[in-house]
Amino acid sequence: MAKFNYTARDRDSRLISGTLEAQDKSFIIKELKKRNLTIIDIIQEDIKEKKVVQHRNRGKVKPMDLVVFSRQLATLIDSGVSLITGLNILHDQVENQYLKKIILSIKNDIEAGNSLSASFAKYPEAFPSIFSNMIRAGESSGSLNEILDRVADYLEKTENLSRKIKSSLTYPILIVGMAALIIAFLILKVIPTFKNIFASLGGQLPAPTQILIFVSDMSVKFFPFLVLAVVIIIVSFKKYLSTEQGKLNFDKFKLKLAIFGPIINKICISRFARTLATLVKSGVSILDAFEIAGKVAGNKVIEIATDQIRTNLRAGENISGPMEETGKFPPFVVKMIAVGEQTGELERMLTKISDYYEAQVNDSLNELTSLIEPIIISFLGVTIGFIVVAMFLPIFKLSQIISK
Repeated sequence: MAKFNYTARDRDSRLISGTLEAQDKSFIIKELKKRNLTIIDIIQEDIKEKKVVQHRNRGKVKPMDLVVFSRQLATLIDSGVSLITGLNILHDQVENQYLKKIILSIKNDIEAGNSLSASFAKYPEAFPSIFSNMIRAGESSGSLNEILDRVADYLEKTENLSRKIKSSLTYPILIVGMAALIIAFLILKVIPTFKNIFASLGGQLPAPTQILIFVSDMSVKFFPFLVLAVVIIIVSFKKYLSTEQGKLNFDKFKLKLAIFGPIINKICISRFARTLATLVKSGVSILDAFEIAGKVAGNKVIEIATDQIRTNLRAGENISGPMEETGKFPPFVVKMIAVGEQTGELERMLTKISDYYEAQVNDSLNELTSLIEPIIISFLGVTIGFIVVAMFLPIFKLSQIISK
């Protein structure tokens, strides 16, 4: 029998700590759930957690591949199929070769006596941290099939949100990209040809034509340097973002943007709340849940704020107070979480927060798309129109002279 020190909160949000003896951590989790306690942390005395050796293999697993994998494995386990047999079945039918190799490796690890969650944790590039942590909770509570379904639901909802964001931005980006290529072609290829024609005609060119020719000459002359400068800027920017301070500064900048900042903030809050709700519902401790949710939010500012909240939770404080002190979460979120703590329905309130902000993101993206499209089209129309008019002004002028 091993001793476990636990920290939890009851339905009245009072902090409770104590020590229980059990053969493993799963018994402690079940016992605390029977007492209707919200688990904050469970630590086994005099035992250090084994460090998981992570594999860094090249490959990619799409979120929808994980959704299908999780649902199929949950169905097989719920049907009474053993875990090893289920993994063998999935290995034979999975099309993604990288995922196929991982499934085989996981099956071999389990046959060697390792847990499913520890096997998943070896492949963080394929299975996100929320995946292995929820599987660990499912193994401890004996409800692995339910947890796998919950993982699939979570991944599906987050992937749907990502797709909506991408689809909303694809059309404006495509228009800008095509217009940029057209403008570059006109400036670098077409205008120099017209310049030679104008030179042969002689005479004073109109001001718009002179401006356009000057821009074209400078672009052609310094084109290699412009390309080199763009490459240097991109490489330097990526290197800057690879640093902790660089990522933090850029994430702060994104949240302060006039139009996009509020939308980015809503996306981060929605991801944070849904991840936290899923983890809490699955039996993951509050401290671990906040650590994972902060990273999944996708913004360094939110991640640092969650680290501050975790520090206060370790000191015995509730969630809503430290969350409000960070100043990074809207009052609506803080109030909802406070109600969830008081009523013992934290997971349900977090789900409502996520659903609310996801709906807000959808509305904001629709409004942004309807606003951006006419602005982009108008700007491009004016720009390309100016180029066309500037090129044909000397011809019009020459035609008027000839007609006279």
